[in-house]
Amino acid sequence: MSTRIHSSLTAEQLAQLAARQINHAFPDGHDADPADLTAAAHGALQRLEHCFSHVDNKYFFDGTQAVFDHLHGDQYAMWLYFLANELFQLKGPAHCCKKLFLLNKMLHGCDVYFEVQLPSIFLLVHPLGTVLGRGQYQDFLLAYQRCGIGSNHDIYPTLGRHVSLRPGSSILGRSQVGDNCVIAAESLLLDQNLNDNSVFIGNPRDHLIRPKFEKESIWRT
Repeated sequence: MSTRIHSSLTAEQLAQLAARQINHAFPDGHDADPADLTAAAHGALQRLEHCFSHVDNKYFFDGTQAVFDHLHGDQYAMWLYFLANELFQLKGPAHCCKKLFLLNKMLHGCDVYFEVQLPSIFLLVHPLGTVLGRGQYQDFLLAYQRCGIGSNHDIYPTLGRHVSLRPGSSILGRSQVGDNCVIAAESLLLDQNLNDNSVFIGNPRDHLIRPKFEKESIWRT
C-alpha cells in the first residue's frame, strides 16, 4: 500500500513507536508486537491522508499533499484513533486496541473509543477533555477542547455534515443536528433537534438559535 502523505515516520516506524509506547505504559506481560500493528498502520495512514487533505492548514496540507508530524499533538491524537480503529476493523489483538485507546487518553486527554466510527474527515483542535461517544457522525466534524458527544438514557445523537463543536460544548441524547451547524462554546444541546445552518447557544432551559450561512474556513472541499 502507498500513500500520498508526507509523514515524519513510515508506517513501519509508526507501528514500532506505538508498540514501544504501549508496552512501556502498560507492562502487563502482554506486549504488543510491532508486526501486529503494521498492517493497521498502513491503512491508518491512508485514512489520515484522506482526512488531512481536506484541512486548509499548512501543518495538515502544504498545498500539494497532506502532511503528518508525529510530534504534532493534535495530529498524533487523530493518528492514534485511526490506528486503533483500523486495528479493530482488521480484527487485530483486542488488548492492543484497548491500549492504543488508553494511550491517547494518557497523552492527549482525549476519549474516543476504538469502536466509535468517526467520519472519514474530521479535525481535533487541542482536544484535552474531549469525549466523542457512540453517536452517528458525518464528514467535516470539527471538535475543540472539552467537547462531548454522549448518551441520555442510552440514546445517542445524530450529526450532519459540517458540524462544529466549540470549546466546552456537548450534544447528548436524542438530538439530531443538521448540516452546517455550530454548538457554541459552553453550550449543551440535549434531546433537541437543530435544523441545518444553525448556531445553538445556551442550554436546554435558556438558549437561542441563530442562522449560519458560511461553512467553516478550515475545510478544503
